[in-house]
Amino acid sequence: MAIPGLMLIGEAINDSVPSTKEMFDRGDLAGIQALAAEQAAAGAHCIDVNVGRRGADFMAAVVRKVQAAVAAPLSIDSPDVEYLRAGLAAYDPVRGGGKPIVNSISALRAEALALAKLQPFRAILLLTERADAAGGGAACKTAAEQHAAALELAAAARAQGLAPDDMILDPGIMPIGADTAGRLARTLDTLRRCRADPALAGCHASVGLSNFTVMLPRKRPNGRPIRSALESAFLTLAMPLGLDTIIGSVKRSYALLPDDDDAVLCLRDIIAAEGFAGVARLDEFCRG
Repeated sequence: MAIPGLMLIGEAINDSVPSTKEMFDRGDLAGIQALAAEQAAAGAHCIDVNVGRRGADFMAAVVRKVQAAVAAPLSIDSPDVEYLRAGLAAYDPVRGGGKPIVNSISALRAEALALAKLQPFRAILLLTERADAAGGGAACKTAAEQHAAALELAAAARAQGLAPDDMILDPGIMPIGADTAGRLARTLDTLRRCRADPALAGCHASVGLSNFTVMLPRKRPNGRPIRSALESAFLTLAMPLGLDTIIGSVKRSYALLPDDDDAVLCLRDIIAAEGFAGVARLDEFCRG
């Protein structure tokens, strides 16, 4: 069931997905088209396209093929500026029903924002790192640092003509099974700070939600779900803080949960815990 106010970017056309990689390896672009159509039919508002390191020309070819199969916006996904350039040049905004999304731009790849002159787009702005005075970069370790990264990237995006509605702030999300450093709490705090800052008014917020439960079992011994329950619990906590976009799976059953749901209670306990206590609480939940 769709959650009102939440945009889902379908994640399946990604070279890191084994079944998709196999299609890319054998040149099965008809299969890629079918995968795009399947996601659109299942409720994806936007289709992500990540071809790995297969060449900028291949990115352009896949963008054209996917657009031939679906009339939906695409998320052109690569850390390489030339791949983004090729995908944007191939993208038809009329067929896509609007601007594409570029996924994603960090402070160390801010030059990609200039591609908006080639093709107007919306940008996922990654808040996990900041540039330093020497031209290098460092990971953001606190919510305050991520908030500062958001302000810097938003200013750079505005300078290239992007409006607040074109900016999607992504604080990143840590796999909950390995979170011993309070990164879930940091992600939520970053969302809270960005939502409260008038300088970021009108911006959106996103995470790659499937990363949150990677490597966890799908079900508990009693048959109740683990991954979809915890992902829904995260949405329940994060959407009131401004999260309105996810990169995720159309096969998940996302929902907003009541405050007394055991998955919501589990995440609240993890946020309040320190060190390995949070991982122990998660293990207790998974054993159900």
